[in-house]
Amino acid sequence: MEKPAAKSILWGPVWGLAFMQGAITLLWVIYNLYLVQLLTQLGFSQGLAVVLLVVENLLAMVVEPLMGTFSDQMQHQIGTRLPIISLGVVLAAGLFVVIPTALLWGPGALRWGLPLLLVAWALAMAVFRSPALSLLGRYAMGTQLPQAASILTLVGGVSGAMGPLAGQFILGLGPFVAFTLGSVVLLVATLALRWANPKGAAASSVDGGAIAANPTSMPLPWAKLGLIFGTGVGVGLGFRLVMTALPATLAQRVPEANTPLVLGALFIALALTAIPAGQLARHLGNRRAMVLGLSAMACLAILVGVISSTAVGVMLAALFGAALSLVSNGTLPFALGMVPPARAGLGTGTYFSGGALAASVGGGLFSNSGLAPTVITLVAALAFLVAGLCVGASGRVGRRVTSEL
Repeated sequence: MEKPAAKSILWGPVWGLAFMQGAITLLWVIYNLYLVQLLTQLGFSQGLAVVLLVVENLLAMVVEPLMGTFSDQMQHQIGTRLPIISLGVVLAAGLFVVIPTALLWGPGALRWGLPLLLVAWALAMAVFRSPALSLLGRYAMGTQLPQAASILTLVGGVSGAMGPLAGQFILGLGPFVAFTLGSVVLLVATLALRWANPKGAAASSVDGGAIAANPTSMPLPWAKLGLIFGTGVGVGLGFRLVMTALPATLAQRVPEANTPLVLGALFIALALTAIPAGQLARHLGNRRAMVLGLSAMACLAILVGVISSTAVGVMLAALFGAALSLVSNGTLPFALGMVPPARAGLGTGTYFSGGALAASVGGGLFSNSGLAPTVITLVAALAFLVAGLCVGASGRVGRRVTSEL
């Protein structure tokens, strides 16, 4: 019985996909670190950064499922999603390198090209993310998906930790070096994914060839897509609000606190617990593991208000990161398990669409809102509970045969 299980995960392609996930996270880390600096150097206000992020996420909310659906059609017609992934990566990497050159344009009329360039880059990132990450469903069987996804969580957690822990170093590189390095990492990750991607027979051995079905011949599973979208909104909004409330709480209650260390502890714990969480999800079932993680995150979000020192903040952030690993490992398997294999891109894109809406709402309504951190964490807890309800309700509307109850 162990031999088939060992073949149910194609570890080489999974690590290639994890490298891609890490590169995507790293580019967003660099982007967020430099965004305000780039805008203010050209005479724009800091508030424009919030507006741009809201607009980018609203556009991504539409683009993600569209590109996922397009990649499903491509998979059916030519047997691979790599062309659309490669096109999006080339566009994103090229635009990312060009972004810092806007500083050479000066504060004149040409400066308005920078906001357009930033939005174009964000759209390019949305072009390939869903098609790329939907490949996880071809690299692992349903019951093994959380274990495979734990590798993506591990690498993504390490990349995410670079924001708070290595932010000053990245800023010290300067925008031209940092953005160029980010583009190179993304291109190398894509080459690694292409190299590791199994050819026809190997890929079909994991999903049983079911993905060959024509997606246009299947009715859209609207109820399932609604639950996927709702889960994306709940997880995305809750996480964003916690990341807003943590530094705000530290600034109020512990002015001398080491905020980067607290935030870094969350991502490091996320990475360190990813693989054990994947094993736990394999035994509990992905849906139960996600509900457990979301419940724990809701409780921990409320406890943010009791932080009284850096040590307490680090401990709470680490616990939150550990709970988040159960959820992060499960989101892609959950989305993939709720749709037929031929609609893997649509399922993945729908989840990311919900996350994009959450980012717009979180950035537009809660950024500089003046609300007390305790109110923000309460809303975060409610968002996690809503996501948990969506995951729990998924058992009632059915799922793929290969998914785990």
